[in-house]
Amino acid sequence: MQKKFSDVFKGKLTVIGMIHLAGKELSLDRALDELAVYEQEGVDAAIIENYHGTKEQVEEVLSAAERMCRNIVLGVNILPNEYYISLPMAEHYGAKFVQLDHVAGRYTAGKIDHELYMDFKAKAPVIVLGGVWPKYYTPVSGSDLEKDLREGMQRAEAVVVTGEATGKEIPIGKIRKFREIIGDHPLVVGAGLTPENAYEQLMIADGAIVGSCFKPNGATYGKVSAKLVKKFMSVVEKVRKEK
Repeated sequence: MQKKFSDVFKGKLTVIGMIHLAGKELSLDRALDELAVYEQEGVDAAIIENYHGTKEQVEEVLSAAERMCRNIVLGVNILPNEYYISLPMAEHYGAKFVQLDHVAGRYTAGKIDHELYMDFKAKAPVIVLGGVWPKYYTPVSGSDLEKDLREGMQRAEAVVVTGEATGKEIPIGKIRKFREIIGDHPLVVGAGLTPENAYEQLMIADGAIVGSCFKPNGATYGKVSAKLVKKFMSVVEKVRKEK
């Protein structure tokens, strides 16, 4: 039986930190250090992503993290949207979820074979956080957001909403529109969160994927700062108390 978002993430609001694999030859040590910071500061989960690294480095980190992490849920994202790599990889290393740029919609560049994707998904005991109308993808002319979101709800255990680019704030109207259409289906804010905008956005969402604001000056090549994670999580705790 396919798992649900709530089977993997059991809290009122889930925070997922990004591991970008920056640091070149030190990427493994640095990634493990960043995971330790996330655990220490109460972040619920982490996505190991090949943003500044390779899929081989993702595997290396997953293998090491599987033995090290006790209080954090691990996930995988192999860019750009490589479900046929990330789903089997997540299953092999015991990760609980996969993030994908998009699982529904048609775009001017970047296609996905939805039938083949669903075949891969059916074989992997993990959940999918899937984007619809995501950053860096332009929907083809005539696209219908409601139709695409409803298809996305059938293909992913949570829908991810993003803005224009990594680290760029999502218009609050877009988040509200996604929530209005998908109803109680889990919604994850996937980009541009800061301590300043987190309260308003996370009162609407079920989860957050956070990367840039955990790093000095929002630089994705930078190292995760415990101080910045703590500052963000203080806002999260306020939201959790009020939801």
